[in-house]
Amino acid sequence: MSGMWEQDYIMRLIGDMIKFIAKVFLGKSQISYKISYEDEHSHTDLLHKQLLELIELGKINEAENLLFEEMDTNNMEYLELALDFYQRLSKLNDDFLERNNFSREEIIEGLKDLAKEFGLEKLPFS
Repeated sequence: MSGMWEQDYIMRLIGDMIKFIAKVFLGKSQISYKISYEDEHSHTDLLHKQLLELIELGKINEAENLLFEEMDTNNMEYLELALDFYQRLSKLNDDFLERNNFSREEIIEGLKDLAKEFGLEKLPFS
């Protein structure tokens, strides 16, 4: 595959993986983590803010590590948060990812790990 075709394939694969996991676990076709604007923010809201800050600083590996450390597989809000995280990463340009020692392949691996954490051992994309 040439570079551009391969890149397009990888980006489509990431989008399909996110949609598949969201549909299977959350019954949703679109993912967008929304912070609750009640008096107190939930743990996932605070984690979401931390992840966004780390991404902005280019600390993507650190953000991904934090995501998995804080994950509660009994709470589907964490899954939605994680899918939102990987969806945001997938929208970053290649230069930004590369400059910060991350790749689209790592997004795919992260999604596979995420699915396993929530009990889906094999994705149809694996």
